[in-house]
Amino acid sequence: MSLAPRLDIRQSQSLVMTPQLQQAIKLLALSNLEIEGFIAEEVERNPLLEASAAEDSDAPDREPVPEVRDERVAADELVAGTGAGDEPTLDVDYATESHQQDSVADGGSGMDGALSMTGASAGGAGGEDGPDLDAFADTSLSLADHLLAQAGPAIPREDAFIAAHLIDQIDEAGYLTVSLLDIANRLGVPLVRVERVLATIQTFDPTGVGARDLSECLALQAREADRYDPCMARLIDNLDLLARGELTRLKRMCDVDDEDMADMIRELRGYDPKPGCRYGGEPAQSVTPDLFVARTKAGWAIEINASTLPRVLVNRSYYTELSSGQQDKASKAWLSDCLAGANWLVKALDQRQRTIIKVATEIVKQQEAFFLKGVAHLRPLTLRQVADAIEMHESTVSRVTSNKYVSCARGLYELKYFFTSAIQSADGGEAVSAQAVKSAIRALIDTEGAKILSDDTLVELLNGKGFDIARRTVAKYREALGIGSSVQRRRARTLEGAG
Repeated sequence: MSLAPRLDIRQSQSLVMTPQLQQAIKLLALSNLEIEGFIAEEVERNPLLEASAAEDSDAPDREPVPEVRDERVAADELVAGTGAGDEPTLDVDYATESHQQDSVADGGSGMDGALSMTGASAGGAGGEDGPDLDAFADTSLSLADHLLAQAGPAIPREDAFIAAHLIDQIDEAGYLTVSLLDIANRLGVPLVRVERVLATIQTFDPTGVGARDLSECLALQAREADRYDPCMARLIDNLDLLARGELTRLKRMCDVDDEDMADMIRELRGYDPKPGCRYGGEPAQSVTPDLFVARTKAGWAIEINASTLPRVLVNRSYYTELSSGQQDKASKAWLSDCLAGANWLVKALDQRQRTIIKVATEIVKQQEAFFLKGVAHLRPLTLRQVADAIEMHESTVSRVTSNKYVSCARGLYELKYFFTSAIQSADGGEAVSAQAVKSAIRALIDTEGAKILSDDTLVELLNGKGFDIARRTVAKYREALGIGSSVQRRRARTLEGAG
């Protein structure tokens, strides 16, 4: 075998993704708010790009993203295509899509009250007299800052570093998660000194902070309320028996009657098992819908929430001004790249809107019964079904439905919510979705009354409703809904009666 260098000619095929194609794919997976941040970065980087409000249209020498129009077609015509566009696209057929106006309010009399109300509340574009939701944001200090502020005057100067280390080890719920012996060894101080500092921290607000377990947390609160007598101490030391509902045994151990036991349980319920959660929690983040769906006389209206999408403009007058001056070869190449990038971004954003509308349109068509009658009529649906119906790749549909929410008369839902697995019908009819089965399970348990329904009983009732489902599946769905077993619910019912 010769080891000398030589030249060979080989023919091969490979898939090359250009930077523009990668950018267009990336845009599909971003939500409207993320797109807004992306546009801001591009405007800062590219001098030929400008972002303006949706109302601005006073730039005749600039090219905005093409406006969108109301899409009001019957449910059975939502995905009907008329032809292909002139330019190659990323799984997009321009001729089959219509886009919406800049906001829900532009819908005019054709839009019903449900969409107008939902859009105004969910889109966050209320009037001047509307409530300022930002005013409700949590601006309090973190739990650690709150405790350090109290430690200043309460802890001796020589123990301040111990207090700071202990506070740093307290989690968000208010519990100390590291053993005192480890802390003492780490800081090189006697254990009794660490215990003394912790005892001081446990007197801080909120009551119960610095506890090492639930029993100690409740005991601290009971002491603060002057209710920590020997009977309450035994009850707190045997919380496992209380959780199992062994009230007879607890009454014997605490040496109390039914009335005193009920009073003690009622007192425990008034305590906070996670006192630290009142401080330093992340402010509640409101979800802004990316799409609006409403029922109209002509069918369904599907609209992109353009209030969160700034309009991108290509400033051609500025490009003309720059290109008319004397420039070297590198400057001309850079300016041409800026213009090409700006034009591509405008097209990519328009293509993203069309793709989202196309996918959402098919989802509405497939799940029309849900929008009309509720979750019990949600049909089984997969990404492949939608992809095949609109002649796109399954990965494209997955990107479009990621991190995007739709607002309708029934509430705010993530697009992924409408894709559920199938449960076969007991009578051989059409399969139903897993979400519909979960809804039926919750409804049965909510109305079970004094007789607690076991999983076997739930299976029988669901079979009577036409759901062919196994007991293990019922248990899995019940746990996913955060509902305890029949034994746990029976114990909770007993404790409620005792309290």
